Amino acid sequence: MGEMRQTRFDVSGMDCASCASKIDTAVRRLPGVADVAVSVTTQAMTVHHDETTDLPALARKVSGLGYKTVPANRTPVKTTPQASACCGGHAHDDHEHESHGQGDHDHKHHQHDQSPANAAAAPSSGLHGHDHGPTSGPWWASDKGRLTLLCGGALVLAYAVGHLFPPLASNAFLIALLVGLVPIGRRAIMAALAGTPFSIEMLMTIAAIGAVIIDAGEEAAAVVFLFLVGELLEGVAASRARRSIQALSDLVPKTAFLDDNGNTREVPAETLLPGNIIRIRPGDRIPADGDIISGESAIDEAPVTGESVPVRKTANDPVFAGTVNGEGVLRVTVTAAAADNTIARVVRLVEEAQEAKAPTERFIDRFSRYYTPGVVVVAALVAILPPLLAGGSWSEWVYKGLAILLIGCPCALVISTPAAIAASLSAGARRGLLVKGGAVLEKLGTVDTVAFDKTGTLTEGRPVVTDILAFAVAESDILRLSAALDAGSSHPLALAILARAEAEGIAYPAAEGASALGGKGVTGTVGQQKLLLGSPRAAGEIVPLSAEQSSAIQALNDDGKTVSVLVIDGQVAGAIAMRDEPRKDARQALAALKAAGIRTVMLTGDNRRVAEAVGRDLGIDVRAELMPEDKQTIVRELKAQGATVAKVGDGINDAPALAAADIGIAIGGGTDVALETADAAILHGRIADVAALIDLSKRCMANIRQNIAVALGLKAVFLVTTVVGITGLWPAILADTGATVLVTINALRLLRVRA
Repeated sequence: MGEMRQTRFDVSGMDCASCASKIDTAVRRLPGVADVAVSVTTQAMTVHHDETTDLPALARKVSGLGYKTVPANRTPVKTTPQASACCGGHAHDDHEHESHGQGDHDHKHHQHDQSPANAAAAPSSGLHGHDHGPTSGPWWASDKGRLTLLCGGALVLAYAVGHLFPPLASNAFLIALLVGLVPIGRRAIMAALAGTPFSIEMLMTIAAIGAVIIDAGEEAAAVVFLFLVGELLEGVAASRARRSIQALSDLVPKTAFLDDNGNTREVPAETLLPGNIIRIRPGDRIPADGDIISGESAIDEAPVTGESVPVRKTANDPVFAGTVNGEGVLRVTVTAAAADNTIARVVRLVEEAQEAKAPTERFIDRFSRYYTPGVVVVAALVAILPPLLAGGSWSEWVYKGLAILLIGCPCALVISTPAAIAASLSAGARRGLLVKGGAVLEKLGTVDTVAFDKTGTLTEGRPVVTDILAFAVAESDILRLSAALDAGSSHPLALAILARAEAEGIAYPAAEGASALGGKGVTGTVGQQKLLLGSPRAAGEIVPLSAEQSSAIQALNDDGKTVSVLVIDGQVAGAIAMRDEPRKDARQALAALKAAGIRTVMLTGDNRRVAEAVGRDLGIDVRAELMPEDKQTIVRELKAQGATVAKVGDGINDAPALAAADIGIAIGGGTDVALETADAAILHGRIADVAALIDLSKRCMANIRQNIAVALGLKAVFLVTTVVGITGLWPAILADTGATVLVTINALRLLRVRA
């Protein structure tokens, strides 16, 4: 096989998994096609193919099935052993792909392909049983809406004709039937020729023709109309799931105020480039990712991260596209182009995730490929055997067989899983929880052990001043003189002291002759005072520490705190203790995981004393002084013991352990690494969101079980009532389309975002 290419098509008109399956089957049979991924939620199809693939013919094939097809982009990709599997799961997948450490598809390019496929991808004007028009606008403006109204009008007219002119009734109902059945039958034939002989359109066509043969034309016409109504409701419900993720894109404003050499002018937000400077007024949505140059304001990040409390930000702090500026005017340097800002990446990752099928979904797909032909066989046996073997009425038993044919349609069953997964992925994204596909979402619910990194994950990632010990001078003087020595330093401990001084409003001078003593501390002069701020050992070399002072410092060390001692003119004046403190929600989050029966463990490269102090504070098992490969080994050991392990880290130095875990969860503030290195990502650094991810998975799987029970339960009930003669064709079609609508509505409950 030659150089692999990837072409992405926008395919409108899909509203259920049956649509995606028909397209997948048809395209996969074309020459040169290695893999296909079809997403109903994103209305897109990604095809991996070589140079022999005839793209115009491919587009015509899909358009021939009744779906409007336009190539979105074509990207060359390297030919690798995994090339045919890089699109995730599909209807023909019988395995689950490892996602750890693999690069994401490059969907950052959305330039229109100028290939001849564009010319061949003209929208089909025909209608079919699963047609669905524009995702926006009223339902009656869609192709399916117009067909349903036309069929309904013809049925009403047929009833009127039958009432006024009884001899013409059968012909009137036949015409009403053909209004809906002709487009359905045409698509049934196209689907059969493309490799899907047992489509819902084919089952409907056979049942309707059979009903006419046994002189049940009136009922057949009503059944076709009810079928179209049910499918229309299904399409309307399914579009809500699409709108939920599309609404994220609408968070980014269309225009921005560009600062151009002192002049401010309004420009389209999509034209902003890294390095541009923009001005953001109070109350405006931020149009791009960037760093604040000047100004201070409270930023409402709820649309992106789900954080309910506005975050105070000032110079050098990052801001994200789609968030809302509070009361201050900000000048911001753009750090990402529109196609690659936080919102765009979230949408892109969710779209790709929705294309990857979960194991349960793949099982249902495989099951339905055998289930539907099986239903056809059962319906045929019900129609034929009783009259042949028991002398039953042909008309009665053929009628029952046709009803069973409609009851057996697998639509509700097939959509039960992808509908729930799509809703869950969208709900998670709206809260800042990104999951890389249905397989990951399903696996999250089985996690029983969570391994956390310490620095930047369980802790804030930067030291803060926790204690000030005053031995000879006031606490404020200790802080003032220590800050004077550290002024201008970028050392993390120095920054902690400076931040504390600024927070308390303490003014400090710059020390004269300040210089660092390698591994000991810093010295300098303030006024007439000679100062040293250094480790207890360095201070002890100048003046011995008393037993009381040593005891106090040792107690702080035992709590995992780093202590710097201030010596003034040869006298121990005091000490400042600092520590990388746990995140505010860490203790509560870990308690929630333990309450759910999930074991937690901290894996850190930090020294044992510091790690164990934080571990005692949070109530978590600790493994300290680990190299990255040690963390990976421990994760593998836990898995070998039968645990399902999730590893939570920053996605950089934890990469080996993230890859080794069953589920890797990157925690960060929307950086490329946090979004792309692991199976799941938490945009906002809330430890509580780890439990939220697991809960999202459990609610999704419970919803899937409910959907499958509804789909199969209704079919079982109506199968029995049909065979014993209680129900007929009308309830049969209601059992199918009604179950599909119920399943979809139940899945959409997952869109409610829990705080």
